[in-house]
Amino acid sequence: MLQAGSLCSQARHARLTGTVLTPSFFVAVLVAFLAQTSGAITLERVLQTTLDENPAIQEAKSGLEQASGQRLVFRSVAWPHAELGVPAGVQAGHRSGESGVKGFAVGRGSLEQVLFNMAVPPSLRRGDVGVLIAQQQLNVAVVEQLHAARLAFYAALYNRSLESIQEEQRQKLEENVTSQKDRYDAGLVDKSAFTSATVQASELAPQIESAHGAYRAAQLKLAEAMAIDPAKSTLPEPEGELQLVPMRVDVDSETAAALQRRADLKLARLFVRAANEDQRIIAADYYPAIAGTINGEYVPVTGIHRQGSTSKTQDFIGSEIREKAAYTWRVIDNGKVAGAVLKARATREMNELTCRKLEANVSRELSRIANDLKGIDARERSLSTASVAAEGSASAVRENVVTGLASPLEYRVSQNAFLKTRSGLLEAIYQHNVAIAEWDRASGRYFQFSDDNTKSQ
Repeated sequence: MLQAGSLCSQARHARLTGTVLTPSFFVAVLVAFLAQTSGAITLERVLQTTLDENPAIQEAKSGLEQASGQRLVFRSVAWPHAELGVPAGVQAGHRSGESGVKGFAVGRGSLEQVLFNMAVPPSLRRGDVGVLIAQQQLNVAVVEQLHAARLAFYAALYNRSLESIQEEQRQKLEENVTSQKDRYDAGLVDKSAFTSATVQASELAPQIESAHGAYRAAQLKLAEAMAIDPAKSTLPEPEGELQLVPMRVDVDSETAAALQRRADLKLARLFVRAANEDQRIIAADYYPAIAGTINGEYVPVTGIHRQGSTSKTQDFIGSEIREKAAYTWRVIDNGKVAGAVLKARATREMNELTCRKLEANVSRELSRIANDLKGIDARERSLSTASVAAEGSASAVRENVVTGLASPLEYRVSQNAFLKTRSGLLEAIYQHNVAIAEWDRASGRYFQFSDDNTKSQ
């Protein structure tokens, strides 16, 4: 930065003195400029890197994979259950008509299938809703992290520009200090004028340090969003400057669209659906459950005792297959099922209330942002006009101070007014960009994953 600044100052000096610049000088300027800007990143790159590397987004993607596994658990209620075993061992002892020690092995298999269970349909739906919830949680994480990265990018641009404005103003004041010192040495002014100019120049030092600290803090937020380790890599340098692009908004149409595409609203509605299915799964215990089973045993030898048998008629005499159907029905509820149903119903009602609050807040939030945009635009136009006038006044007073026609106090007032209007104009442009980012968030315009899978919600 200092090298590029010194080369630019040499170029200005050469232009003023008529010196001819050699090609090697221009190469040096180009190399310094490229070295200064090679690390700069655009907003598009910030958002893309955040989307690819942000830890919160990566964690939400892992949650989507977990939800897919959980869906299999819910679906397993309707699937058949099969078991296969091969008990083997050695039988010893004597009983009438038997020999002594002999080995044996028995093949056993069972198959159980649910024939009727009121919990099956809501369980299947609950597994699908769980995946949709994970998708929308991923979308919510994407919106939050992209919005945070965008605000950090704007904050970095704002504080860097603010520091530049204040540093430029300080240089002008330093030039005034030099001028007043020369006039004091020449006996044209008293020492108070020189002291006043020195104090005025030193007053900007804390403001410059504050802006620089805020710029560094914004860089750290950018690095955090982009998963950049400051200990292993340089902090990201945002490219460009803040610009004010007028934007016309339609609150009514955007409200209707936001109610359909905002990820947090979709997530709230899915929580209501999930709680409703959970309540139905619990209430299924009020109804009978019917299941069919098929058990089979394969015995390669005879004369093997069953466990607990007391006579030959209870022993294995050959392979067999048995089938049966059974049902269970909770006739008397001791409060366990009813209490669980009431708890699930309360959860569903709370989710419904939260969802309605979020939906009702969309219109108010968009209206507030639209009003903020109007106020910021009006303030920007006013400050833009005032900045031009303040710059002209400061230039005139500056020339008069050199000739002794204006007092140091007038110079101080004019410079402070010029700095205030320029800083205010920059702040208005920054607030405008922040308001647009808030509008995009509130209207659901950020990128989302799995949009095709969630349109049927």
